[in-house]
Amino acid sequence: MKIIIAGAGDVGFFLCQVLSEDGHAVTMIEEQDAIADEAESSLDARVIRGNGASARCLEKAGVSSCDFFIAMTAHDQLNIVACSIARKLGAKYTIARVHDLIFSDNKRVNFQEYFHIDTLINPEALTAIELAKHVRNPERMAVEDFARGQIELQEIVTSPSAKALGKPLKEIRLPSSLKIGYLVRGETLAVPTADTVLEAGDKITVIGTPELLLANRKLFTNEDSSSTIRVVLNGATETAISVIRRLSNYRFKIRVIEPDLKKCKDIAEAFPNVTVINGSATSLRLLEEEQIGSADYFISCTKDDEENVMTCLQAKKLGVKYVELVINKPDYEQVLQNISGFLDIRAAVSPRKVTVNEIKKYITNKDFIAIGELKGGTVEFIEFKIPENSPCLSKKLRDLKLPPACIVAAIVDELKAKVPNADDEIKAGDRIIVILEKDKRREVAQMFLP
Repeated sequence: MKIIIAGAGDVGFFLCQVLSEDGHAVTMIEEQDAIADEAESSLDARVIRGNGASARCLEKAGVSSCDFFIAMTAHDQLNIVACSIARKLGAKYTIARVHDLIFSDNKRVNFQEYFHIDTLINPEALTAIELAKHVRNPERMAVEDFARGQIELQEIVTSPSAKALGKPLKEIRLPSSLKIGYLVRGETLAVPTADTVLEAGDKITVIGTPELLLANRKLFTNEDSSSTIRVVLNGATETAISVIRRLSNYRFKIRVIEPDLKKCKDIAEAFPNVTVINGSATSLRLLEEEQIGSADYFISCTKDDEENVMTCLQAKKLGVKYVELVINKPDYEQVLQNISGFLDIRAAVSPRKVTVNEIKKYITNKDFIAIGELKGGTVEFIEFKIPENSPCLSKKLRDLKLPPACIVAAIVDELKAKVPNADDEIKAGDRIIVILEKDKRREVAQMFLP
């Protein structure tokens, strides 16, 4: 496919490298000569020197015939304007990288819709999803996120004295926005019905909003959902703010360590329930005075990789149960991934990698996107975008006659994502996430696509 990338920073450069290695015809637009020179010498891509928001530059790059235009500069406004102009000039699909969380806030203005951009990608928010999901799932079972974390799937093993055991699911009265997807009992995988009775040791996949899943875990497991989980965040960065939002439940007691007094005040005003400590986590004395060793999680989210590594090691030595960190420098990624087990690091997340992995989900010539899998790859998650001439339009889910072991896990419209019930209808433009056995892919695709 023909792909144009504006911006050859760390993420744009890596994205260009990955996509060109995948066999795509990639054109890179970069304004700074030194970076453009490096891209020309290192990448198997055409490089154009210029401003990615310039209509003349975009026309020179061939935007009118490109399959994907991806704006990856460090400037949100430039990325948004570039994608809007690219769409006007004929780009089939546009993706803009944004850092500021205001562009994801649709309460007053839907920026994505207003500027006619197909997808907004926030690296910090994606990084936070990866960091927070380990904290949110104490049983360490599989966790998958759909629709940028709006919908979550968790695997849970039922406890012997769980409240949901011994009676049909229809008597449990689960919230309408929460459903059990699959049940694995022994070697058998099945989709439970209203009359299914759960047994101890069953492995179930539960789908819902993160808040609902957290509130209803006690139905299936004896894990004490009322116990407090203490989390310490190092650095009041955009990633840390996104982690705080992902852990907004009362169960999580969060402290933030930040040397910049203004950032401390901003965090304290935005999140009254968060304790803010003005100081540096590199100070052993500060960590000891604040009894950081008693925390369950220490997550270092600063822009300085050396500080992230050293503060995590210090926190671990003081007694923190689990440590996680952000890796910003490409040169450190492989090293830290290799030694994270030796250093007892729970998760080391690269914003560059999670962003590129997210974008790659959309770079396909198929009518759907494969976004994940379960059970060794035999069960997969597929995302369909419903076209104007879809055969399923205005039909209720109960009338679609889906094949066995096929579940519509989420419907995502322009504003939000939801876990649907049997009476929900599918509309043109919706994105639907379906969980199915891989050999049913073609049969299901024919139900949603013309």
